[in-house]
Amino acid sequence: MVTTMRQIVINELSADEAEKIHGYLKKTAKGASLEGAFWLELPEELLGDAQMGHEQCGPFLFGIEAGEDFVNFELLVRSQKNLHCSCTAYPTQEQRAFLLSKFDTMIADLEIKA
Repeated sequence: MVTTMRQIVINELSADEAEKIHGYLKKTAKGASLEGAFWLELPEELLGDAQMGHEQCGPFLFGIEAGEDFVNFELLVRSQKNLHCSCTAYPTQEQRAFLLSKFDTMIADLEIKA
């Protein structure tokens, strides 16, 4: 079985753009244990059916990876505590809108042209 990851990617970033994105994410997202990896926490009011009743699995997060010439926003709501629970799911429309808003704000604030 092949599993694909749904994601939003900007590639071919200039070194300056990539540096701006790294700095922005360091200020606005949680750092992860891997270099260039970040977590964007999902507000509790946006929890979907998959996360309801799974409060012990929270917080719930979107993964972001920033590399030398790309940034990748995962379209997957993850549990920070339990990787193999049913509360890890593709986002609802409201959750997706939250992520896209954060993505769009970053691109506009940093004037990314890539």
